[in-house]
Amino acid sequence: MPTPDKVKGPASYFPSIEKTYGQPVEHWLAVLRAAGDLKHMELVALLKSAHGLGHGHANALVAHHLAGR
Repeated sequence: MPTPDKVKGPASYFPSIEKTYGQPVEHWLAVLRAAGDLKHMELVALLKSAHGLGHGHANALVAHHLAGR
């Protein structure tokens, strides 16, 4: 019996992000959309400084956000 595909890449962080920060991933993606046309590390810095996210979680959200542009 085949096993289900495990989530890979930035989305693999999403359950932990939701549990740790108490907001759905869509909340954080909306924050990133509202931030405008910033570079990757500028968006990471925004999530870290203004919202208290850890580097790995912020980086995963930004990578997912930018991949969807």
